[in-house]
Amino acid sequence: MNEKVSERWPAIRFTVNGEIREVKTPPMKRLLDVLREELHLTGTKEGCGEGECGSCSVRMNGELVNSCLVPVLQAEGAEVQTVEGLATNGVLHPIQEAFLKCGGAQCGICTPGMLMATAQLLERNPHPEMAEIREGLAGNLCRCTGFMRIFESVVQAATEKPAAESEEVQHAR
Repeated sequence: MNEKVSERWPAIRFTVNGEIREVKTPPMKRLLDVLREELHLTGTKEGCGEGECGSCSVRMNGELVNSCLVPVLQAEGAEVQTVEGLATNGVLHPIQEAFLKCGGAQCGICTPGMLMATAQLLERNPHPEMAEIREGLAGNLCRCTGFMRIFESVVQAATEKPAAESEEVQHAR
């Protein structure tokens, strides 16, 4: 962005994947665009741009939101987690591992949103029944295939403990 143009916009500060970030951008610019274009976090995808498909889902202050519907100004002071924030030190999160193992990742457009919705679901309900999985992922659309491999991926992820939890258990012994 042109330096003179960016000077007229307020600085918007928020935490993304544990790191405080600041952007000078039009306050009504979509969070999706700021993440992709200005912060270069391209894992979050745009599917429909209307909040209907869930491809752009991120977690903001612990809630799953469609980043295509959120003006970046609403992120001021917020904690945002994108799909890039699931992995830790280059190690895939068990949810990501499960999607790879079970074939839940297809063309890749819906995958980031599915991963974020799964993270949200499993945080609130670590051992969901199939009906709860269907409900937890209801805002996310996959256009490639049926949802069975995606649902199987969620079931697999629910059976695995994150590495950090496993290490805590081992240290407690």
